Amino acid sequence: MKKHFVIFMSPGTFVAEQTEKPIASWDVNKAVEMSKKITERYNSKPYGFYFTTRERKRGELDSKVVKSSGMYYLGGKIITLKEIKARKDPKDATLISNMECNEYERVVETNNSWRWVQPLYKGDTVLEYEKG
Repeated sequence: MKKHFVIFMSPGTFVAEQTEKPIASWDVNKAVEMSKKITERYNSKPYGFYFTTRERKRGELDSKVVKSSGMYYLGGKIITLKEIKARKDPKDATLISNMECNEYERVVETNNSWRWVQPLYKGDTVLEYEKG
């Protein structure tokens, strides 16, 4: 048995909030529409989502993730470490330190509800997005 899910990620206090919903297929447009109905604590809205496929074989008690997608960001701005350093904003000190320590070359900054910055990995996609 195989089933697909979409996991919505929203800004949280210390870590991201997650909401998982079943979906018929890895349909990006459908997931974008579904994201508009998700609200987490403090009226936080999703900054992105990713898909998983879970499978359970005959005789297995629990399913396991057999495939997952990259992150799909709902809009946002891609910013390089070089660009962040050039801003010379003291508020960026922790971000710069984290990027250097973890060797992140670029991040994506979203503002769908709260400002949220995440590393941008190979396989991630920043979608054109309008709140609504």
